This record gives sequence, C-alpha cells and structure tokens, in this order.
Amino acid sequence: MDHFQQSILELIIDTSTNLPPDVRRALARAQLREEVGSRAALALDTIVNNVAMAETDQGPICQDTGMPTFEVFTPVGANQIIMEKQIQSAVAEATKMGKLRTNSVDSLTGKNTGDNLGPGTPVIHFHQWERDDIEVKLILKGGGCENKNIQYSLPMEIEGLGKAGRDLDGVRKCILHAVYQAQGQGCSAGVVGVSIGGDRTSGYQHAKEQLFRSLEDENPIPELRDLEEYIMEKANQLGIGTMGFGGRVTLLGCKIGVQNRLPASFFVSVAYNCWAFRRQGVVINAHTGKITKWLYKEGDVQFSDRGGISTDHAIVLQAPISEEQIRKLKVGDVVLIDGAMHTGRDALHKYLMDHDAPVDLNGAVLYHCGPVMLQDEEGWHVKAAGPTTSSREEPYQADIIKKFGIRAIIGKGGMGPKTLQGLKEHGAVYLNAIGGAAQYYARTVTHVDGVDFLEQFGIPEAMWHLQVKAFPAIVTMDAHGNSLHAEIDRDSKKRLEEFAAPVYS
Repeated sequence: MDHFQQSILELIIDTSTNLPPDVRRALARAQLREEVGSRAALALDTIVNNVAMAETDQGPICQDTGMPTFEVFTPVGANQIIMEKQIQSAVAEATKMGKLRTNSVDSLTGKNTGDNLGPGTPVIHFHQWERDDIEVKLILKGGGCENKNIQYSLPMEIEGLGKAGRDLDGVRKCILHAVYQAQGQGCSAGVVGVSIGGDRTSGYQHAKEQLFRSLEDENPIPELRDLEEYIMEKANQLGIGTMGFGGRVTLLGCKIGVQNRLPASFFVSVAYNCWAFRRQGVVINAHTGKITKWLYKEGDVQFSDRGGISTDHAIVLQAPISEEQIRKLKVGDVVLIDGAMHTGRDALHKYLMDHDAPVDLNGAVLYHCGPVMLQDEEGWHVKAAGPTTSSREEPYQADIIKKFGIRAIIGKGGMGPKTLQGLKEHGAVYLNAIGGAAQYYARTVTHVDGVDFLEQFGIPEAMWHLQVKAFPAIVTMDAHGNSLHAEIDRDSKKRLEEFAAPVYS
C-alpha cells in the first residue's frame, strides 16, 4: 500500500476545505427560507461565501479543525498497526501544511504538541469486514459544537419540557432540548446525530456515527424516520436561527440510531455538529493504497449570490476606539473595524487576570480567535481566522475589560450576565462574528504585527497582534444592558415549552 498515506492526506485536505454537496444543498435551502436582509440571512450569505472561498483557496473552512476522527473498515488480515502510523503521519503533514490547526494539547501541562499527535489524538476506530477494499471516513468536529454534545439519562425532568420517560416521547424531548441548549454557541444551523440506548461511552460514539449518514437519506426504521421528520419540523420553530440571531432555520439535519441497553440504563446521547459539517470518506484499493471512490460527492448545488454581511450602512470603528463611540452603538448595528486587533482565548484570559498585558489594550479590540497560522521567510500569515465560542471566557471577561480598558470583544455565541454588566459599567460592546467563516475573516487581515506567548501557549492560544481592514461584525451586546443572545434564549425557551405535551402515547 505505497499510496495509502498520500490517500489519507488527500482525504484530510478535502474534508477540511471542501464542504460535501449534501451539506451545501441544506445550506442553500436554508438561505431561501430566511428573509432577505435579516440577521440570519446575512449570516447565511456570509457562510456560503466562506464555503466558496475555502474551496477556491484550499484553506480550512473553519479555523477549528477539531479532533480528527477516522472510521476505518479493512479486509481481514490488513496490517492496522502500519495503517495507524500512516494515518498519524498524514495528520502531522496536513498540520504542517496549514490544513489542520495545531489542536492536540497535553491535558496536564497545556502544552500544544504542534503536530496534532499525542495520546488519544487523532481518534482512529478500526473495523474488519468481508470486503476486499478499505473504506476510510473522516469527521472534523470543532470544539465549539463538541462542547454542546449532551447526554440524558431517562427518566428525568427536562428544562421547559417536564418529565421525560423511558419511551419515544422522552427521546423526543431530549433531542428538542439538545437543539435548544446549543443556541448559537454551536454555530447553528446545525446537525444532530442521536443514539438511543447503549452505555455512556458507546452512546456518544454511536451518536457521532449517525453524522456519517447523508443528510438526504431515509431512516430504515419507520418510528425513527417519523421522529427525524418531527424534530426537523419542530426544532426549526424554536426561532434560534443561524448563529443564534433568530430565524426560521435552526437545524439542517437530524439522524437517529438505536442500540440495545441495560435494563437499569436508558441513555439518549446527542452529538451536535455545526453548519461547517466537515465529513468525507473514500474507498481505497487494499493493494495499492490509491483512492478508487469518494463517498460524499454526489450532485451539485447553486447558492443564492447575495453577498456577505451587508455593509451599506455599517459604522466604521478605527482602533483604538473611544468610549464615546461605543456608547453610541446598539444591538443590531453592523460595524467595520479598521486598525489593530488582538486575539485572546482561554489561556490568555486566565493569564491576564494576574499579569500585565504585553501591549497597551486601552481602547483595544480583543478577538476570541485561535487562528491557523503559517510562517515563511517573510513572516507569519493568517490562513484561517474565524471566532471561537465566547462563553468560556465568561468568568474573566468583565474583570479584564475593567482592568485594561478594552472597548470591543469579538466572538461568537454571546456571553452571560456578568459580562453584560461589565459592558454597561465600563463602556464596551460584544460583537458577534460569523462562526466558522474562517476564510472570510482571514481576508480582512492586512498584516501580522507580532505574537506573544507563542512558546508558552501554542498557536491557537497565543496572543496575535493583527492589522485588519473592514472586519465586519454585528453588535449583539451593547453598553446599555441589551443582549440579543439573552432575548433569543428567552424566546426560544417559550417556544420549547409549547412542545411539552406528549406526542407518542
């Protein structure tokens, strides 16, 4: 199998940079359902632009390329030890090329391995079958949506829906709640893979396996086929919408599987995936290692060409920004940022609580972003730079705004009441960028001024100092105590409660 490693590398590159046709068609249908000019429509327009950019440039669709997870089916007698080593080598090479972000971190020290290799990474599941060829499927599931996975143990009380029993009606309530709790933090509109039964470990794995199904297939089990259709209808009535901005499309797909369980346990496991639904597969000749077939390439799609975030009436903010400018902004305003921007994620926020910043942050813009970066003889270059989920910084954000005089926070999914109060007290705003639109935002970066904490934190967590031009975002939390995220959460919870009555007797 001289070509096996190269075939795996091709699979990784395509999965990271080229969204499958069934997902594209789902996004195109979502585009048509949203009202032109609405926040959800603007977000979807930006998303489809980003998809096209990633394909053209062969850049990561989203900067968070997640935990590479391989499902490998081999003939009896295949040398899985060698195959595993070649898969690992292909992952390391793809990381070096900037097709994968350096995402493997030592859980005890926080040290980034720099090549996506280490205990537990990448994830490789081997299976034997009686065919004489090899099938490899890969899913790249980012941390933002991975954090919105959820598992239920029935019977239980579910927020907004009441008692969920050990029956299909209880399963129905679990799935609806799983979609509700993800809100915009999982980069909706999303896809859910669901497993009924199993144990705690097998349930989650089985739920992820459902994500390898085509969005357009039919469940062979009639009861589950009906439930999938029900969830698609009702979840899209929650009003969460793309990025949690509100809208008519919250879910792009629902795939449900079932497995046996212990009499004492009844688990419902839900794997939530973002709109950047990056999964692909290949069939490989077991003798040569060459690809003979791609698995998710059927059909084509036409997106509506409506541009990205509308900037016709956008407010231009030149960093550093004054408090007076910030106090004039309100929820719903579209802004374009020019000038200096600094990235900061989990490690930096923790550090800044007890240390001075390496640069002056008074009036600054702080971007919750872990970019994909490559270096050459000319310096560092941004290869992908979309926002990360901001809720992780809730324990720190208000204190850091106060301590350093930061005027704008950029991220996705919104933040909580402590940050909202901090914005109001200290004159700052939260700006929502479009999650997953890594190529779209990378193109706004005109220069990389430098970096701090690279050796200490690794590329995603380092503090990158960027110059940007016309970086677009939407004000979703202002300096007057208003939060679009809190509003959508309240409204969607009320709609969730409408589905509390039993459907299955």
